[in-house]
Amino acid sequence: MAATKSGRLPGRHRRPAERQATYGEVIALGEFRALWLGQGLSLLGDQLSRVALSVLVFERTDSPLATASVYALTYLPPIIGGPLLAGLADRYARRRIMIACDLLRALLVALMAIPGTSFPVLCALVFCVVLLSAPFSAARAALLPELLEGDRYVAGSALQNMTNQGAQMLGFAAGGALIMAMGPYRALALDAVTFLLSALIIVFGVRRRPAPAQADGGRPSMWMMTRAGARLVFGDRRLRTLVLIAWLCGFYVLPEGIATPYAAALTGGDDAQRISLVTGLLMGAMPTGTVVGAFLFSRYVSPSGRLRMMGWMAMLTCAPLVLCALRPPLTVVLVLWFLSGVGGAYQLAANAAFVQCVPAEQRGQAFGLVQSGLLASQGLGILVGGAAADHLGPELVVALAGAAGLTVAAALAALWRRCRREVIERVRAEAPL
Repeated sequence: MAATKSGRLPGRHRRPAERQATYGEVIALGEFRALWLGQGLSLLGDQLSRVALSVLVFERTDSPLATASVYALTYLPPIIGGPLLAGLADRYARRRIMIACDLLRALLVALMAIPGTSFPVLCALVFCVVLLSAPFSAARAALLPELLEGDRYVAGSALQNMTNQGAQMLGFAAGGALIMAMGPYRALALDAVTFLLSALIIVFGVRRRPAPAQADGGRPSMWMMTRAGARLVFGDRRLRTLVLIAWLCGFYVLPEGIATPYAAALTGGDDAQRISLVTGLLMGAMPTGTVVGAFLFSRYVSPSGRLRMMGWMAMLTCAPLVLCALRPPLTVVLVLWFLSGVGGAYQLAANAAFVQCVPAEQRGQAFGLVQSGLLASQGLGILVGGAAADHLGPELVVALAGAAGLTVAAALAALWRRCRREVIERVRAEAPL
């Protein structure tokens, strides 16, 4: 068959290049703006309270293990109740679930802000607050694909991710200074107010929708829904690989849990105010990198290109941490942790691929299982890291976490390469032209 002057064979047409959805398209949707703003407010308060708890416990105990244990309480509750509670997002109206969770969390955090609250009661309240984040996050994650279709979902997820990381960055970086100015109890009271504001924004900004329709028309028990969700997620090779890649964060989030003892090691451990300042800088380095990575990844990489780069980006999250074994100065540590955060943008691609493979009526349970595993992997990693830092020192523990995570990430990247073709074709088919 003869070729034309342009060198193309007649009768063959190239598929138009994929076009990424713009942030403007997503922000124009009022319901998305409500979810976006409410989540950012509550996260900002959460990060402030985490810094307060971390610094307070380290000042009282001078123990990396005790500090990491309390920090881990903000991640571990989903191991116990997360998978069961996440199913509420597929059983009841998702808007109602989010409002109820925000109001309950506001009440519990307000109790934490009462001066003189005993340490065991404070830990119990922290546990309950984080436990309620499972159904809230599952409902929000399941609702988002209904508001945003195709690559708009990735753009919206990127905006939320950048906002969430920006809230973490601001809360961590300014947390030390604010704690010195207002005290830990007032910081907790401010966290309670952010939950109330989030509930109000959802009430007035998100319209009512009925509960998700079940395939059999009935309302199965929570246990049956949990089992069905587990079979769906872990019975599919693509979903199983995506979930394991997402749970890789247990390795590269570990440094945040021992940021205070790491700051003490960098500063000599004599000046409490300087330790608080350096702790905030360290905790803010990774979220800052994730904001930059999410913007570049979502704005300048095509939908299918994100899926191809996902394995390499996952390895980038852990590789820089290995260099902490050399005990570099603060400036270099901040750069290394920043680069690790840039790699964390791969979660956008994993999230989008996951949505492609999960039926709409099971999204709440599926997202809940993934979110519970995310928090649990981070909490366990931080807890193990804190215990190891007592004996090995924080620098070596961070380096070992990076080396272990890099090994696991490389293996998962190879698995993803074998099963990504179908997902890429589906993303290409739905991408705006």
